[in-house]
Amino acid sequence: MRGGSLKSHKFRSDREADWQQLESLLSRLETRSMGALSDAQLIALPALYRASLSSLSVARATSLDQDVIIYLESLTTRAYFAIYGNQTRMGTRISRFFRIGWPKAVQDITRETMASALVFFLGAFLAFVMVRTNMDWYFSFMPEGLMQTRTPASTVAELRDTLYHDGDESGLTRFASFLFSHNSRVAIFAFALGFAFAIPSVALMLYNGCMIGAFVALFVDKGLGFEVGGWLIIHGATELFAIILAGAAGIKIGWAVAFPGERSRMDSAARAGSQAAAVLGGVIIMLFLAGILEGFGRQLISNDYARYAIGLTTLGLWLAYFYLPRDHNEWHEYGADHGADHGADHGEDNLS
Repeated sequence: MRGGSLKSHKFRSDREADWQQLESLLSRLETRSMGALSDAQLIALPALYRASLSSLSVARATSLDQDVIIYLESLTTRAYFAIYGNQTRMGTRISRFFRIGWPKAVQDITRETMASALVFFLGAFLAFVMVRTNMDWYFSFMPEGLMQTRTPASTVAELRDTLYHDGDESGLTRFASFLFSHNSRVAIFAFALGFAFAIPSVALMLYNGCMIGAFVALFVDKGLGFEVGGWLIIHGATELFAIILAGAAGIKIGWAVAFPGERSRMDSAARAGSQAAAVLGGVIIMLFLAGILEGFGRQLISNDYARYAIGLTTLGLWLAYFYLPRDHNEWHEYGADHGADHGADHGEDNLS
């Protein structure tokens, strides 16, 4: 026991100067910023970090004093986050999220987005055909809150009036509010329920598509197809795109759970969820913008061609924002910065 104590004391005395130097640099970084260190100190910081990692590895391998091991674990953890952690300001982080992070996250789930869109529009097509064949199907697809005064029994004049005029509180304003809250819930549930092998996410995309298809079929049957298209697209280009992206995020998680590869299901789901969460954060913003278009633009703009122009322009802007090529250097730099957590895991494995 005495020999082990002497061995631990010698180990510490031989290396303690480096540890103290690293701790001093970390204290300055934590209380100030990276600019508080000189060029020489910045160069010395990673070397001292690696030396401390080496000391920790030796201390664990030789079963030295537990207090030394705990101290080194704390020191190296602080050093890791000081060196590899994100040093950018909040404003810069937000700017990079909109400039790189969000479109990158959307591009990373392109296949899932295509699958989500395919299910959505398949549901819309099937419902459209079924309702056009038999109007009784309309009541099977449309919830009462969305129908309101829009039913097969409505006259052409009544349906047309709902597209261009905001009547009393039970009219267009109430409908817009209901539609926005409904689509927000669909988007959140499509993402959150993805862990169940994506089955609920796919079902939600299918059913929401059916509602849109049935709704359009009603107006087409009354000869108002062009008009309802403009009424929908001015906000739907943003709102429905957001729902499809939320469904894609849920499918991403479900696919990771169903086919985890070499990882455990929990680890695979956690990694996919972290990636998909960035998409959902952007989806909330899209739904907010769609709400503005729904509450103001659609009511104030009654010209069909203007509605189509605004809707198609909005769709084109979203597609360009998400899918146009970005600067590869910034793209990889962003990915490297946000891969720090994974690097920490590997570093811990190497020290074990």
